Amino acid sequence: MSATANVTKADFYEVLQVSRDANDQELKASYRRLAMQFHPDRNPNNPQAEDQFRACSEAYQVLSDPEKRAAYDRYGHAAFQGGGGNPFQGGGQGGPQDLGDIFGDLFGEMFNMGGSRKATRVQRGRDLRYDMTLEFEQAAFGVEKEISIRRMEPCDDCRGTGAANGKAPSTCTLCGGRGQVRFQQGFFSVAKTCSKCNGTGGVIAEPCPGCRGEGLQPKRHTILVKVPAGVEQDTRIRYQGEGEAGRFGGPAGDLFVVLNVKAHKFFERDGDDLHCVLPISFPQAALGTELQIETLDGPATIRVPEGTQSGREFRLRGKGVPHLNQGGKGDLIVEIRVATPAKLTKAQRDLMHQLSETMMVVNTPTSRSLFAKMKDIFS
Repeated sequence: MSATANVTKADFYEVLQVSRDANDQELKASYRRLAMQFHPDRNPNNPQAEDQFRACSEAYQVLSDPEKRAAYDRYGHAAFQGGGGNPFQGGGQGGPQDLGDIFGDLFGEMFNMGGSRKATRVQRGRDLRYDMTLEFEQAAFGVEKEISIRRMEPCDDCRGTGAANGKAPSTCTLCGGRGQVRFQQGFFSVAKTCSKCNGTGGVIAEPCPGCRGEGLQPKRHTILVKVPAGVEQDTRIRYQGEGEAGRFGGPAGDLFVVLNVKAHKFFERDGDDLHCVLPISFPQAALGTELQIETLDGPATIRVPEGTQSGREFRLRGKGVPHLNQGGKGDLIVEIRVATPAKLTKAQRDLMHQLSETMMVVNTPTSRSLFAKMKDIFS
């Protein structure tokens, strides 16, 4: 007769504080909360918390497995006890040896656990950046330019393996090719990057002299960059796979061409619209005139009506910057500025005196909005 007392175990659903119809997400969330609450590291010298932690882990190990959960729902705890011909006899009750796998699934890299999978040596290549300077007109209308970049590419001698004569690296004897070394810390199985192979899982006994075991070597590469019409300052053009080569057969990174657009001598850009200021004389503003102005598409005519005030804007439709990746263009907005002469000849001064005697302007301060309504005085 056994001397061990027959202890009634708590219901697994009650241990995890969930209903019997709880789904996988509810089980996982409840177990995460309870495991963090009763973890021995958070409850030192507390045997009750340690027992709760073990009970939660055992309950979650069973209920998170569909087959074990179905057996438990049908047979209860008897489904995992020896004898009785049940399909799970001897299947264990989820002791500490299973906690690493359970927490690896739940918390991932938070606990640095990932099971026993072998490490992969494949590494994606680095992304590269190239800064390209454009003239204002090149950004507006588009341009094609060849650029030369220096990037890491697979070594010609070892074909990217890093080993002399193209030999494949041997499996690391310290980690068994997993790239990680595991050790027990309390109830957790903690994994660290293998110090011998640096997490690659392989060791190169005889490095390639051409690349010193890196598998890559720097080379010059020429790329044709096609800049579409309508790009702006700091536009980034991505060329997939044109970055540095990946290590050990990994995919290449990307190349990002970042555009720097030079300022125009008189145009200022606002979205796809252009702005400029056009100075005119007082007689031109008073009498009206027609003026030629340069646009990105060539000369255009502006008809300035009689009595035009300084600050008035004229919009030339379709004379701005092309819309990026679509049809149409923005507009050109021309602001009129009446230029006051700084120096006059005697004849000009006499004419100005004669003109001033024929014009009566009341020099009383007013608001800007009212002044706009008084422009007919200068007509």
